[in-house]
Amino acid sequence: MTSPLNSPTTEGRWTPRLWGTLLVLCAAMFLDALDVSMVGVALPSIGADLGLSTSTLQWIVSGYILGYGGLLLLGGRTADLLGRRQVFLVALAVFALASLLGGLVDSGPLLIASRFIKGLAAAFTAPAGLSIITTTFAEGPVRNRALSIYTTCGATGYSMGLVFSGLLTEASWRLTMLLPAPIALIALVVGLKLLPRSDRERTDGGYDIPGAILGTASMLLLVFTVVEAPEAGWGSARTILSFAVAIVLLTAFVLVERRSPSPLIRLGVLRSGAQVRAQLGALTFVGSYIGFQFLVTLYMQQLLGWSALHTALAFLPAGALVALSATKVGAIIDRFGTARLIAIGFALMVAGYVLFLRIGLDPVYAAVILPTMLLVGAAFALTFPSLNVQATNGVDEHEQGMVSGLLNTSVQVGGALFLAVVTAVLTANAPAEPASPQAVLDSYLPALVVITGIAVVGLLIALTGLRTRRGQRTVVVAKSTAREAEAERVALRD
Repeated sequence: MTSPLNSPTTEGRWTPRLWGTLLVLCAAMFLDALDVSMVGVALPSIGADLGLSTSTLQWIVSGYILGYGGLLLLGGRTADLLGRRQVFLVALAVFALASLLGGLVDSGPLLIASRFIKGLAAAFTAPAGLSIITTTFAEGPVRNRALSIYTTCGATGYSMGLVFSGLLTEASWRLTMLLPAPIALIALVVGLKLLPRSDRERTDGGYDIPGAILGTASMLLLVFTVVEAPEAGWGSARTILSFAVAIVLLTAFVLVERRSPSPLIRLGVLRSGAQVRAQLGALTFVGSYIGFQFLVTLYMQQLLGWSALHTALAFLPAGALVALSATKVGAIIDRFGTARLIAIGFALMVAGYVLFLRIGLDPVYAAVILPTMLLVGAAFALTFPSLNVQATNGVDEHEQGMVSGLLNTSVQVGGALFLAVVTAVLTANAPAEPASPQAVLDSYLPALVVITGIAVVGLLIALTGLRTRRGQRTVVVAKSTAREAEAERVALRD
């Protein structure tokens, strides 16, 4: 049932309650992105304070990714089945408590456990929050505006997290863990009052427990394998075996979903070319950027000798551009459509990466770094909201959580997968010690070429969407009737 909040006032403006609802959801998205970026800069201080090895420090980041990426599919479907408001608020409370725990613990294992719990909570707040937006704001210009604000809050949170971490770590790394807690609690209190209630989906066919087990297990194993592969070795027996088991579990998951009366993921949604392009676009777009951000951080801190705060400020123009465009992108989407904006965004991203190939040992911020950051920021401002709009348009209300979980899974898996690939390329081309600064710089270039190649693949996928006839709906997803379910099975076999 669509919430009565989905209509603006008679003057065409949103009511204060509607704005309040959106701000609560934006706060959760902001915190998710903030938490990911803040911890990276604080890792050296954490390691020194708690006496942790490099491999253990990696799991402070990877633990969050594992919980987040591994449980998103389950989180999205749970929001549909148990109620989006309830799932969002409970998960937000868990996120706040885990943040508090992370700032107070004094051992590595407990810190990693708190990070995993935070990732798990985010796996439920992210799809629930996105589906609340898509069921509260009517499809079209109103929803496009809401989604543009919502998604740019995530990008802004990521950029601001880099700055906050540089400032807070100077005092104590524990502040970077504690900062999300009060913000989450405030959002929780306001959300209890403002978030609209939604009907639970009727499940006459029962809950898809086998699908939930197989889907969660396969995603957890896939993300775990990707995260561990650079250290264990891509060709090691453990990595190959883990990938093989993940493929078997994913295959079993697909078979179960095709036969389940109440599937965790209705495979028919992937019959839409626009839906597939949105998922692959999210995979390549975020994956290329995460790898790029990792590489640029190494370049600035290891070769240029910049501080963590200096490095964070170098990324700030991209985040500022995204934040300033938040209320404008919805109107641009209405005018030009998602397919064009996604293609333009990918083109800007590729141009930024190509420009960055000109980097040298002497920082050329005005000529190379700043233009690259502005191109990347413009790409994010256009592409990320458009991907969210394209993935959720035309989808039935009771499946919004499912599609939101699927899109967020693409984002997380893309980030984990391509960061691992970039790390592997860097490791393979690392010069022997002792190495000259030029040799280190030369070892970065192959990784940057790979990052650019990932973005080019995304651009090519996006360009196929421009063939769609003018005026055709962006996404058309059929309802899951028995006859159409049979047609889906035939299409999948073909």
